[in-house]
Amino acid sequence: MYIRKVGAIVLASSLTIATSAFAQDATQDLKKAGHETKSAAKDTGHGVAKGTKKAYHKTAHGTKVAADKTADVSKDAAHSTAHGTKKVVHKVEGKPTPQ
Repeated sequence: MYIRKVGAIVLASSLTIATSAFAQDATQDLKKAGHETKSAAKDTGHGVAKGTKKAYHKTAHGTKVAADKTADVSKDAAHSTAHGTKKVVHKVEGKPTPQ
């Protein structure tokens, strides 16, 4: 009878130790997973921020280029319109057309 009690105590003790070790491993695994998730979220955030800044700068540059080209075309159109208007005025008045 005494051997059974000792055997039961030893078995219970070994199960308690194994369960404790398993619980500790599970807790460590959860902590590790939490840290990895946090790290991945930070990396994602940095990547999004970098992409957003790059897109902003590209858009700003493209807008400036478009504005410059529009200004150039507008000046050319104004010059051509003024020149054409002078030609028409000279034809109406009967004067020689300026070059």
